[in-house]
Amino acid sequence: MNFFRKIANYTKESYSELVHKVSWPTQQELASSTIVVMTASLLMAVVVFGIDFVFESMVKVFYSKIF
Repeated sequence: MNFFRKIANYTKESYSELVHKVSWPTQQELASSTIVVMTASLLMAVVVFGIDFVFESMVKVFYSKIF
């Protein structure tokens, strides 16, 4: 029984913290953060694509010289 009381107490405390102590972002803050994350993700994707393209080209040149 003590185990179930601990779970119930944890659930109550978690709910209380989420409702009363957490400062949730406004819709405007959330939208601007979303734009920042999407832009950073797109930039990283372009960088990884560029690196992949350069290495692929180098490997193709290397293999064309060998074979």
